[in-house]
Amino acid sequence: MEPEKKPAAVVDCIGLYCPMPIAMTKEAIERLDVGEVLLIEADDPAAEEDIRRWANRVGHEIVKFEKDDGVMRFSIRKMK
Repeated sequence: MEPEKKPAAVVDCIGLYCPMPIAMTKEAIERLDVGEVLLIEADDPAAEEDIRRWANRVGHEIVKFEKDDGVMRFSIRKMK
């Protein structure tokens, strides 16, 4: 198993609601190099499905997902 990669960038979407978490995620991942990891923190309940669906559709990999007391943390590796 490959060691967990330190995120190259962090997007804080706490307190923001659709469409901001997904819009900020798209913008941030465009600035990364292929293979780098983006950490997104969000508390909008819709973000879980929105971000998963977006990552799957565009071909990025969710390498880690945590949900703790209403706060979700996604680690997404840029694949292309």
